[in-house]
Amino acid sequence: MLLYTYRVTWTPATPLVSRSIPNLAAFPAGAGRRSLKFVLFSVPIRCFPCASASPDRCNVGKVEGSTIDRAAYEAERLRLDAAARDAMAATASASEGSEDPRSWKWRIRKRIWDLMEGEDIARNPRPVHHRIPNFVGAPKAAELLGRLEVFQKAQCVKVNPDSPQKQVRFLTLTDGKTLLTPQPRLRTGFFSVLESRMIPPGSIMEACSSFGFAKYGKPIGLDERIKVDLLVIGSVAVGPHTGARLGKGEGFAELEYGMLRHMGAIDDSTLVVTSVHDKQLVDDIPVEKLLIHDVPVDIICTPTQVIYTNTAIPKPQGIYWDKLSPEKLSQIRILRELKKLIEKETGQILPCGPSEKLPPTAQRRKLI
Repeated sequence: MLLYTYRVTWTPATPLVSRSIPNLAAFPAGAGRRSLKFVLFSVPIRCFPCASASPDRCNVGKVEGSTIDRAAYEAERLRLDAAARDAMAATASASEGSEDPRSWKWRIRKRIWDLMEGEDIARNPRPVHHRIPNFVGAPKAAELLGRLEVFQKAQCVKVNPDSPQKQVRFLTLTDGKTLLTPQPRLRTGFFSVLESRMIPPGSIMEACSSFGFAKYGKPIGLDERIKVDLLVIGSVAVGPHTGARLGKGEGFAELEYGMLRHMGAIDDSTLVVTSVHDKQLVDDIPVEKLLIHDVPVDIICTPTQVIYTNTAIPKPQGIYWDKLSPEKLSQIRILRELKKLIEKETGQILPCGPSEKLPPTAQRRKLI
């Protein structure tokens, strides 16, 4: 294991959470800059060749003997994200004024998205509608999260792949923890495991991105033996007094939770934390209308405060197959694999939920 010391400079506008490590000599600060210092533990276990002499302009990386074309990866990701948001918008519009049991969720989501855009507390990617919204103060909320005792003691932290939690992923890696991150919408696989020693010098911020997960992360399967000490999830709205949470409406946080529960990686005692803007705190999520697979949160971090919800909402015990539509199942290969595994082990056919119209995220060109 090699010890590398780096100098990183930033301006106050840079959305980066600083982490200082004691007993390192401070680097001199230039005009308008502050000096940050951190240590990365790196072992050269992988090689990432570049066509360009500049690492920052490298478009192709090598991962486990395969190559990823960055431009193609990003173009496909953006296309699928746009298609998913369009489909969610259509679903939300169709549910207005209908008897759809999910319509109340869409009303709260839209109110929060509209408020964040209207008050200009949203940050890129914008518009924030049909996303886990990025927000003003996300680095500060991440810093408060990083001070939590449960985070400091954690060895393995699962963090969602959305923009407002990028700083949390950065903290996880620079604190020497194992980062567990789901593939976006679980469409290319299950989870990726990242440790700072797996990342080449100078690439830690890239490793916190969607492309970085694919480039540097180690994919894991359902048979992986892991213990997750803390779950960090994104939210659109969350109740500070109940811990009730609304995501963007696709249900992937619930599926990820259910699969980790099935693997034995988490249990009822595993705390769930979310980071949001203060304006995303709401008091009108009806707990009695939440579904059995909805994941409550134990701790909320905003740019100004830390809230312990003391939630009484039961946490999901696994995947509820009778709530899972055939369409959702057909989109997610890892779910189909898990279903076959359980049916083989038990000798019983698992139930299936009602049909639903879903965003077209299943048709993805093979990029790696």
